[in-house]
Amino acid sequence: MGRLFLVNLEGKSYSCKHCKTNLGLCDDVVSKSFQSRHGKAYLFSKVVNVYAGKKEDRMMMTGMHTVVDIYCVKCGSYVGWKYEFAFEKNQKYKEGKSVLERYKVWGPDGNNYWVAQEVEAGDSDTDDA
Repeated sequence: MGRLFLVNLEGKSYSCKHCKTNLGLCDDVVSKSFQSRHGKAYLFSKVVNVYAGKKEDRMMMTGMHTVVDIYCVKCGSYVGWKYEFAFEKNQKYKEGKSVLERYKVWGPDGNNYWVAQEVEAGDSDTDDA
């Protein structure tokens, strides 16, 4: 395995809850109104220190999307997904953006979001944007 180069973020950021690697800046949060199968999720315009899994089409609450799951580059933990393509015209703003699931990341103030109750199985991407 080669040498791992990580991007260090300046300012308030979200990080992997397992290894504390920086993932995204607070300034890059587009929406805090998303939902995942495990609870709250935030839409980011840009994330760092992640790698993508295999592309797949998923039916979400807002329609069909082509997405890739994203993982922490340091520890390999699942942290969310990235929108590659939106089939619905009114969902095109999500393309190229990433969603971090709050239960998988530490917040900018060092807190972790704990899942209080299990959300029904199935992907979700509800938002108010």
